[in-house]
Amino acid sequence: MNRRTKTAVLGLGAALLVTAGATGATGAAGAAASTSASTSASASGERQRESAALTGRAKLYRSAGDDITFSFDAHLAAKDNDDPLKATGTFEWSHYAGGDGAWAKAEVDCLLTGGKVAVVSGVVTDSDLPGAKGKRVGITVHDTGRQDRLGYSWASVGNPVETKDLPKCVGSAPFEKVKKGTGDFTVVPWNPKF
Repeated sequence: MNRRTKTAVLGLGAALLVTAGATGATGAAGAAASTSASTSASASGERQRESAALTGRAKLYRSAGDDITFSFDAHLAAKDNDDPLKATGTFEWSHYAGGDGAWAKAEVDCLLTGGKVAVVSGVVTDSDLPGAKGKRVGITVHDTGRQDRLGYSWASVGNPVETKDLPKCVGSAPFEKVKKGTGDFTVVPWNPKF
């Protein structure tokens, strides 16, 4: 991508944020980056935004001081608007407490968003948790704009190693709170054509 195209894409991302009423430098940077990854040009040269997205990085709040981080770079291209199973991207998470813990990275296989809530699922492609590779996990994010929330499939079905045949785009209610000052998640709402 050349410099002029990158500038145009970043400008479009900023314009979308203004239109949506989003504020804050962190949200603007995340939305501009997510827009640049999947904005496409039509035959007439007109720019189209992606159909849905979940981006950002943040730590979760835990009173015991656990170090838990989630990051997302999930997108549904405008051309795939009718099929959330064509979403692409990755998401990662890690959880450490008292020196013990694990991390994992998954490749997105479904993304559904509605308003400021997103459900993303994916298959673990890399992890230091024995037995996690090849397992599907799902995560739900609520982009509140202040203190986002998050939930994950293993809260109700056991850790990813124990989970069998989790369907695509299945997560849990977003019961966890993002630690203040650690980042922000951005959800681009899906507008299916029914």
